Amino acid sequence: MIAKNRSGQRIGLYSVCSAHELVLRAAIRHAKKHSYPLIIESTANQVNQFGGYTGIKPCEFAAQVQKIALEEGLEGEKLILGGDHLGPIIWQNEAESSAMEKAADMVQAYTQAGYTKIHLDTSMKLADDPAGPLDPRVCARRGALLARAVYESFDSMSDEIKARSGRPVLVIGSEVPVPGGQQGEHEEGVSPTKASDFLEQVAIFKEEFQKAGLDFSDVIAFVVQPGVEFGDDKVFSYDAQRAAPLCQALKTVPGLVFEGHSTDYQSPQNLAEMVRDGVGILKVGPALTFALREALFLLEAAEEILIPAASRSNLKKSLLEEMNRSKKHWEKYYSGTAEEIEYKKLYSFSDRCRYYLPAQQVQEAIATLVRNLPKVPPALLSQFFPAQYHRYMAARLPGDPLSIIYDRIGDLLDDYAAACAYI
Repeated sequence: MIAKNRSGQRIGLYSVCSAHELVLRAAIRHAKKHSYPLIIESTANQVNQFGGYTGIKPCEFAAQVQKIALEEGLEGEKLILGGDHLGPIIWQNEAESSAMEKAADMVQAYTQAGYTKIHLDTSMKLADDPAGPLDPRVCARRGALLARAVYESFDSMSDEIKARSGRPVLVIGSEVPVPGGQQGEHEEGVSPTKASDFLEQVAIFKEEFQKAGLDFSDVIAFVVQPGVEFGDDKVFSYDAQRAAPLCQALKTVPGLVFEGHSTDYQSPQNLAEMVRDGVGILKVGPALTFALREALFLLEAAEEILIPAASRSNLKKSLLEEMNRSKKHWEKYYSGTAEEIEYKKLYSFSDRCRYYLPAQQVQEAIATLVRNLPKVPPALLSQFFPAQYHRYMAARLPGDPLSIIYDRIGDLLDDYAAACAYI
């Protein structure tokens, strides 16, 4: 893919950054239907050696994804497991020695679990770092330390396991967009990484890898800011002209593509232009659970028409109750009046409510919703899911709620697969 992209072809890969089973199954179904390679990634916050906020360790997440792929008939070689933002991000309040030790343990756990695309993120400051911006050389040195942990872990595996999984490849960089989108209000948009900064960072990382005795050819992609981002109610769109100097600089560095983070909510045309310009790996996460949440709320609207009040799922109510019970995943991200915050809880592009979907109360509400609607009437499909209605009428889609959810998420996946020239 990298060689073809570098030669001027519009071809790339996109990466699903989600731990929600409905999103994972929708993505795997889509890749199976169109027969293309799919990257599924878990982030350091979601999945780590201590369980993360999902309570799942890397080996458990890998097993879960592989089980779904087997059930859906996706060939093993078409599935790539990736680790996103692997580094000391969870332990920023600790000193370098302890934070990096835990980060090294985490990347080794990911490697042992069979992840073969590792994004090493050391762009954040730690408790004993001096004031001011983080020195790119410190970022690169820490990245090299984690890269060494990856390959020491890989080398310790049996030859049989190594042959089956393949050697991991790395994604690095020091100008990494904040996971999950920008916080607060941002009117001015975002500027692409300066070409000179990108070239300087590549040179520094190469030096630090060489000092650590590492092969820089294991690095396949570099994370930059191509000028795309999203906030609560805004999407900052890709501007090929503004990104042109950065993309031109990439052509002077052999063997690399850019990895684009925060590509959520970009238009299909913008996604295709990014791939064309060298952003060979597109990351998408919140937009997928946003689509899932949309589908669930639309099904609940249909439920309110069909089901007596006493038997309804009360999904939206359950989700808000869970968010109010534990505010840690959204409180610092949302600002404004009380009314504005209430709106953002459920409808923000940041999609902080995704952290609460796995809660038992919310899962029970979703299960009730699905039971209450064994088949959505065609008239309500037309009302709430017009694209799915047309597929249903053409006998290309069942009318059950889970099929509707997967297909609704699939509409978004269409944009990414098309941008990468797979459909």
